[in-house]
Amino acid sequence: NKTISIAALTDWLQRNTTVTDFSVQQCGLGDDGAKDFAEFLKNNTTLTSLNLSDNGIGCDGAKALCEALKANTALKSIDLSENNLGDDGVIALSG
Repeated sequence: NKTISIAALTDWLQRNTTVTDFSVQQCGLGDDGAKDFAEFLKNNTTLTSLNLSDNGIGCDGAKALCEALKANTALKSIDLSENNLGDDGVIALSG
């Protein structure tokens, strides 16, 4: 049973120049995993679609993703359904 860390996964994605659509759903990322993805997204120019649904992401993770998306010009679609973003997280993402 191998476990891949989020840091290793985002490092691989950062070096990959062909993957444009990626799904990491139901993996229990939580806010810490969302923050790791946020750091990755700040500089990523390849991904156009990312599915982070059903990962227990809360307000802090949503806010981190929001900040990353301000810098990312490639991502066109992100699925955050089935998370617990809270009112503040939703407001941050919609603004």
